[in-house]
Amino acid sequence: MRAKSAITIMCISAVGVVLIAAHSLLAQVPPPAAPTAGAQDSTNDLSVAVGKTVLVDTAAPIARVAIGLGSYAEVHGVSPTEIMVNGKAPGETSLIIWDIHGGREFFNVTIHSPSIVTNDTLDAVRRELRTELPGQTIKVTFDNNNIFLRGTVNDLTASERAVQIAASSGSKVINLLNVNVPASDPQILLKVRFAAIDRSLEKQLGINLFDLGLGNAYGGVTTGQYSPPSLTVSGTSSSGVTPSVTNDLNIFAFFPGIKSGATIEASQAKGLVELLAEPNLLARNGHEASFLAGGEFPYPVVQGASGGVGGAVTISFKEYGVRLNFIPTVTPQGTIRLQVAPEVSALDYTDEVTISGFEVPGITTRRVNTEVELRDGQSFVLGGLLDNTETESFQKIPFIGDIPILGKLFQSMTRTKNNTELMVIVTPVVVAPIPAGQELPALNYPTKFLPPNSNVAMHNPDAKTAENTLAPVPTVVPVETLIDSLKPEKPLMIEGGASTFGGGGTLTSSGGGSVPTPAPGTAAATGP
Repeated sequence: MRAKSAITIMCISAVGVVLIAAHSLLAQVPPPAAPTAGAQDSTNDLSVAVGKTVLVDTAAPIARVAIGLGSYAEVHGVSPTEIMVNGKAPGETSLIIWDIHGGREFFNVTIHSPSIVTNDTLDAVRRELRTELPGQTIKVTFDNNNIFLRGTVNDLTASERAVQIAASSGSKVINLLNVNVPASDPQILLKVRFAAIDRSLEKQLGINLFDLGLGNAYGGVTTGQYSPPSLTVSGTSSSGVTPSVTNDLNIFAFFPGIKSGATIEASQAKGLVELLAEPNLLARNGHEASFLAGGEFPYPVVQGASGGVGGAVTISFKEYGVRLNFIPTVTPQGTIRLQVAPEVSALDYTDEVTISGFEVPGITTRRVNTEVELRDGQSFVLGGLLDNTETESFQKIPFIGDIPILGKLFQSMTRTKNNTELMVIVTPVVVAPIPAGQELPALNYPTKFLPPNSNVAMHNPDAKTAENTLAPVPTVVPVETLIDSLKPEKPLMIEGGASTFGGGGTLTSSGGGSVPTPAPGTAAATGP
C-alpha cells in the first residue's frame, strides 16, 4: 500500500516540474516580428518555358500561395521555404506568396514556348555561315525564341542563303542584314538588219485579128487571153462597123483596103525592189522594249445588218512599218538570251480591195519571232529566205494554132518569174551611256531650220545646285530597301489608247461619209 502511494506522489511531482519548465521556456520566446511594408509589396519577374520547372526560394516560411490562371502554370510546395512553378501553356499570369509573418511577394510569371535552340545549335549555324559566306560579317543572336541576323553581305543571294542556313535550326529568323549596293543593270543595244531584194520578170505575147466587113462579113479571131477590140454595128450593112479598143496594147495595125486589122500584145517588164532597214533599240536587262517606225492606215469594218437596215461602219486601224520587240536577259554564263520579234511591213496597193466604197490596200509583211542566245557583239542570222517562182500561161486556137509558123498568129503566152531574197541579222551589244558633257550625235539635215524665236534654251535650267543634285550613292542598304528597288514598275499606260504598245483604235459611223482619224496616243514614229 505504501509502495503504490509513493509512485503516485512521484508522478504528480514530475508533471509539476514539466509544467514549470514549459512555462519558463515560453516566457523566453520573443514575440513575432511585425511585417514590414517592403516585404508586403515586393514584385519580381519570373520566366518559365512550357514543360519546364522553376524553383522559387523565400526568406521566411510560406503560409499560403496563389496562382492567377491555373491553365498557364501550376504551383507545388517542396519545403517550408521552397515552391515549384511548372509551365503548362504559353501566356502570362501572376503568382502571390504569403509568409507566416504576413509578408507578401508578387511575381509576374511569363510562360513561353519551349526553346529548341541551344548554344550548340547557334554555334553550328555560325560555323555554316562562315563556311558558305566567307569574308562576310554576319552576327547571329537568339532572343525570345527568334534568331536575329545582323551584319553586311555581298548581295541578295548571300542574304537568302544566310536565312536558309539559320532557318535550319527550326526557329523563326529575323533578317536584319544589310546588302552592298549592286552595280547598275547592263543596258543591251540590239542591232537588227533587214535586207530584202524582190525581182520580177514578165513577158507577154499575143495577137487578136478582126475584120470590119470584107465580103459583107465582119468578125475577129482571139485566144481570149487578151481583150480583143469590140466591134460596134451602127447600121444594117457591114460598112457601119467600128472597132473600139478597151485595153492598153503595144501594137495596133489596120489595113483600110481590106478593112482588116490586128492588135498585138508584146511586152516585157522588169521589177526590182530593194529593202534595207536597220532598227536599233536599247533595253535594260530583263525588261521588254518596243519600237515602231511607220504608221497606221484606216480600213472599214461593216457591222452586221438586221431587218434590211444597213449596219454601222467601224473604222479600225492597222499598224505597218518597221517594228522591233525584244527582251534581253544576261545569263550567268555571260551570254545574252534574246526573245526577239522583228517585223517589216508595207502597204501593197496591187492587192487592194474595195469595201463600201473604201479602197483598202494589202500589206506585205516580213516577220521573225524566235529566241536565241549569244555573247556580247556576236551576230546571228535569224532568218533567211530564197524564193524563186515561175508562172507560164499559154493559150491557142485548136488546130489553127498548131500550124507551123502561121499558127503563131493564133497563140498567146504570158510568162512571169519572181525572185525573193531575205536575210535578218541581229547583234546584241552591252553599252554604256554617253558621259555627261560629251557632244551628242546629230543628224545631217540637208536644209537649215528657222532660227529660234526665243533666246531661252528649252532645256533650261542646266546649273546644278544642292536642290537638284542627287544624294551620294550609299555603299550598303537594308535588304528590304534593295528588294523594293528591284520590283518591276507599273506598265506604261498610254492615255486614250490601248494598254499595249501601238494598239491602234477605232471610229464608228452610221453612214459612209466618215473621215478616218488616227487613233490618239499611238506610240509610233511615223516617217514621211
